[in-house]
Order: sequence, then C-alpha cells, then structure tokens
Amino acid sequence: MKPHFQAQSLLVKALFLFLLSLAGTAVYGQEARKAIVKPSPEYPELARRMRLSGTVKIQVVIAPNGQVKDTKVVGGHPLLVAAATSALQKWKFSPGSAETSQLIEFEFHP
Repeated sequence: MKPHFQAQSLLVKALFLFLLSLAGTAVYGQEARKAIVKPSPEYPELARRMRLSGTVKIQVVIAPNGQVKDTKVVGGHPLLVAAATSALQKWKFSPGSAETSQLIEFEFHP
C-alpha cells in the first residue's frame, strides 16, 4: 500500500501547485505593479437604471514603461465590462524591467 500512498501524495501536491499557480493577482515570479494613474470607470446609465451591481475582472498586460498593453475580460456583466475596460486603458503603472500581467477587479454599485 505504500506505493499507492506515494502516488496519491504526488497527485495532491501536483493539484496544489496547479491551483496555486492560478491564484493571486500577479503571475508567479512577478511582483504586482503599482498603478500610479487610475481613473475610475463611469457607471453606465443603463446599468444605473437597472440597479445593476457586480464585479468586473480583467487580466491586464503591462508594458515595461507602465502602459497598458493588452486586456482580457475574465468575468463580469457585459454592461459593466465596457466601462471597466475603457477606464483601464487609461491607467498608468509604475515602470518595470519586463512586461507583467495582473488581475484587476472593479466593483460597481448603483
């Protein structure tokens, strides 16, 4: 039974490392870059009338000079996503030595 226990233990460790790689706001081995200019998104009028609230999650790729290079929506209501993405394109991050990626969350409440 010892080999079975070792295989199970190895599987649990591999699963833990996989889940750990998915967690957090920064890619493994990278520090989160500080946003130095971060305008807030405008709450869409239609969403306000609908009393829509929620969280929008966007994965952002930041160039070494601190400019937003690319964005990918991870989750959120479509009415809120456009406002969050538009605001995020105007953000400026602290300079870094290499391109980095972070998960940014926006909370919308009427």
